[in-house]
Amino acid sequence: MAIQTTSRPAPVARRREYNLGNILHKGVVYALLIGLSLLFLFPFFWMILSALKPEHQIYRWPPQWFPDPIQWSNFADVFGNPYLPFQVFIKNTLILEVGMITGRLLSCTLVAYGFARLEAPGRDLIFGILLATLMLPGAVLLIPRFILFSQMGWINTFNPLIIPAWFGEAYAIFLMRQFFRTIPKELEESAIVDGANRLQVIFQIIVPLSIPVVTVIGILSFKDIWNDFMGPLLYLNEVSKYTVAVGLAYLNGQFDTQMNLLMAASVTLMMPTLILFFIAQRAFVEGITMTGLKG
Repeated sequence: MAIQTTSRPAPVARRREYNLGNILHKGVVYALLIGLSLLFLFPFFWMILSALKPEHQIYRWPPQWFPDPIQWSNFADVFGNPYLPFQVFIKNTLILEVGMITGRLLSCTLVAYGFARLEAPGRDLIFGILLATLMLPGAVLLIPRFILFSQMGWINTFNPLIIPAWFGEAYAIFLMRQFFRTIPKELEESAIVDGANRLQVIFQIIVPLSIPVVTVIGILSFKDIWNDFMGPLLYLNEVSKYTVAVGLAYLNGQFDTQMNLLMAASVTLMMPTLILFFIAQRAFVEGITMTGLKG
């Protein structure tokens, strides 16, 4: 009786087919990623080119891609304008950055630690109410907050922008609380046995282990404060107290806009956020991925 055998492809052939399929898959993925990257980078590329052009070249059709000649004086015209002192705007924005980021990190660290570690009646209910505030549109709070700060005499000062940051921020508290819950409790218990109090536990153990999430909140806060337009516009009345976002808006004239100057200012004022992100991107990505591991 003859035994029938089924022919199987050789292992080498199967390996070649797998490698070919893997290469094709990676090729499609990389092509898609490169294409989307170029699509998203195009507006920044066009903004940089427009910042170096004479104004009439920006409106040409078909478009003139590269400036001829390169007009570096656009940057000098923006930052040398006596009516729009961008040096003062940058200084004011940095004052807000330091005051608001410091207050936000300090207050959110303490509140998030309480939600993550301390056992108290109604803790989860209060945390749920805190998260519910994230669903409130910011526009709903504009008028009540303006009336409150106006009655307190804080209009045309930095107080309405800096002081609220020292009372926490719901999204930052949520991120910190989630990250703190990934830290083993045994570390804190050992420190307490050695005689450490709660503040020492927080600032000597928890915070050093939470650098990634602190970096995330710091970068997001820096970006939000640097780009904030509505807050400074609402509470500040003098040009000497304006921030970069408000100053940038003043380059949009009522009847005409010098687009090359607007692009030059935008490129310059975009650089701090980009530099900060590239410096701290590893900690930023780590903080985003590690939050939420424990619910």
